[in-house]
Amino acid sequence: MKKNLLQAPEGTVMLSTVDKFINWSRRSSLWYLLFATACCGIELMQTGASRYDLDRFGAVFRATPRQSDLMIVAGTITHKMAERVKRLYDQMPEPKYVIAMGSCANTGGPFYKDSYCVVKGVDLIIPVDVYVPGCPPRPEALIDGIIQLQKIIDSKKNFGEKA
Repeated sequence: MKKNLLQAPEGTVMLSTVDKFINWSRRSSLWYLLFATACCGIELMQTGASRYDLDRFGAVFRATPRQSDLMIVAGTITHKMAERVKRLYDQMPEPKYVIAMGSCANTGGPFYKDSYCVVKGVDLIIPVDVYVPGCPPRPEALIDGIIQLQKIIDSKKNFGEKA
């Protein structure tokens, strides 16, 4: 008696390619809020453009915080801007993630020593999940940071759980 190779064994569920894609996109797609305040913003825009194309990695730009689940903070944050960063972060729905891009967003950069108005890292205002180093970081570094965040999200059993 020949066995039908297309038939699933008893008690298992076969997933179509569409089902696999939908399950992948729920876990791995990130809609990011573009928040660029300095020169790192140019690198962020270059990463989203046609040469590097963040869409390939499931990252799609959104212009409003209410539709975003990832905030990419790119550039210098001043004390005057800190209140706005916090407000935008609070408007994002859960689960929400943050990538700090560049030396200025990570540690205040070269401006922190000589200026009283620069925040010494965005992590003093909002929680940061992934840090992307560099001044300014290359597009490949930002893509690596997004892939690292996707791995963190995939490692969680509950997708609503904070990374």
